Amino acid sequence: MVLCLGVCSITTDAQSKIKLQEGDLLFQNLDCGPLCDAIEKVTTGYKGLAFSHIGFVVNEKDSLYVLEAIGKDVHLTPVHIFFQRSHHAVYIGRVKSKYSSLLKDAVAFAKHQTGVLYDDVFLYNNGKYYCSELIYDAFKYANEGLPFFSLEPMTFCEPATSVFFPAWVDYYNELNIKIPEGEAGINPGGISTSRKISILGTVQ
Repeated sequence: MVLCLGVCSITTDAQSKIKLQEGDLLFQNLDCGPLCDAIEKVTTGYKGLAFSHIGFVVNEKDSLYVLEAIGKDVHLTPVHIFFQRSHHAVYIGRVKSKYSSLLKDAVAFAKHQTGVLYDDVFLYNNGKYYCSELIYDAFKYANEGLPFFSLEPMTFCEPATSVFFPAWVDYYNELNIKIPEGEAGINPGGISTSRKISILGTVQ
């Protein structure tokens, strides 16, 4: 169990210590079934790793939490619960020092979204948030409205084909919504490969 008050020391796979701090990005492989598998097959993460979720470390009442869009809405999750969610290592990302001035406003924006409903259709700018969309908008806001991370056309198809993953077909049929193939979006893997952040290590 990892308990953090203000600052958290994490032992990485390199046996070094990382002090988790507000503004850090946590990349996670959720193993949530066919949908997570489909996401990971069409996105590329840091060093080719599979990431299906991202959270944002924030300080609340002198304790560190992970602010994340997951489940029904955007909410705070205790750090140790976030780490226990998956048996895969969590990778810690940090915005490079020349961009650190953005963190205060990015965190403030993200906190203000607490309670916003989860974006289960994965459409940008529809008044809801999925995990990486929240991070994208937080840093866009902090960057005076200019994109900090990049939106890319989304695909819900098997790699190198025009055939939709069956899991996505079933998912959007249940929502009675057309699959948003080609719409602009962002994913945890894409953020993890940004040249504007550094991957510091892992939490096992």
